[in-house]
Amino acid sequence: MSQPQPEKSSQRFIVHDLTKQNGQTNFARDVRAGLAANPKQLFPKYLYDALGSKLFEAICHVEEYYLTRAETEILSRHADEIVRSVAGCQTLVELGSGSAEKTRRVIEALLRNQPSLLFVPIDISPSALKESSQALLQAYPQLRIEAYAADYFDGLAALKLTDQGCVLVLFLGSNIGNFQKDDAANFLRAIRQVLRPGDALLLGADLKKDGPTLERAYNDSLGVTRAFILNQLARINREFGANFDLWAFGLRSVYNDHEGRIDVYLESLRGQSVTIPGLDLSITLAAGERIHMENAYKYDTDELSLMAQQTGFIRQQSWMDEGKRFSSNLFVAV
Repeated sequence: MSQPQPEKSSQRFIVHDLTKQNGQTNFARDVRAGLAANPKQLFPKYLYDALGSKLFEAICHVEEYYLTRAETEILSRHADEIVRSVAGCQTLVELGSGSAEKTRRVIEALLRNQPSLLFVPIDISPSALKESSQALLQAYPQLRIEAYAADYFDGLAALKLTDQGCVLVLFLGSNIGNFQKDDAANFLRAIRQVLRPGDALLLGADLKKDGPTLERAYNDSLGVTRAFILNQLARINREFGANFDLWAFGLRSVYNDHEGRIDVYLESLRGQSVTIPGLDLSITLAAGERIHMENAYKYDTDELSLMAQQTGFIRQQSWMDEGKRFSSNLFVAV
């Protein structure tokens, strides 16, 4: 099979769209497997199509979702200190870049100390990737962008880093919490494999706190989170001809204190049958039956240090917002 050719819109912007290769096939495979399982589940990476990416941006502005404000506070206050800790960084990689609004603080801190920068965003949504990249190119004439429309692992596998200067990888927003603990460790090892000793990862991680605060953050009063999570069912309707009734589901976000995580479900409000012609699949849901949509693990600093040690890093330093709700952690490759 021939490799996809990168799209070049200018000398400063290249995008490699790996979703054209296997995105729809993988989505179909995972939806079929997840809805045929017992209990049923879907996968959070597929929440981020074009509409889903916009809905997540809206979540970041609701009152209950403190994570974005806390992380933005950290980066606004400490970006210069963070980049000084990674001397000679010529390449900035971001996994799950989305709108890249928070990333601007890091880009600006780097460009205050050097004439140019290569930014390598990796995001599963091609539309969000192209939109954010064009905005960044307009804002920062010193910036070059080589983007990958791909999931994390495919993007990392395709990544080709030069030997010039240090590399800083960003994984923000506490997206590490969406992985099961073993999967999170495997993911960090995959990042470590593309880095050299001395390169670094800035890892955003939400900190453990009381259950009610966490549950409100994942089920806001305006219903934006519900719309975001339901969009995956709407996407299955659009792409595979399914007949999910979106009004027949409620959002249930529950803090699991023993596991230290939020569990997010869609709960069927009545008994129902759903056909998905594009997947040659029919399913039934009992009243009260839940589809697991995502986890959101929370961490403390000891757990973060151990995770760094187990995956080829050391946790060199952490920064927290004033309320000590969220952490930005510098993992240095050893």
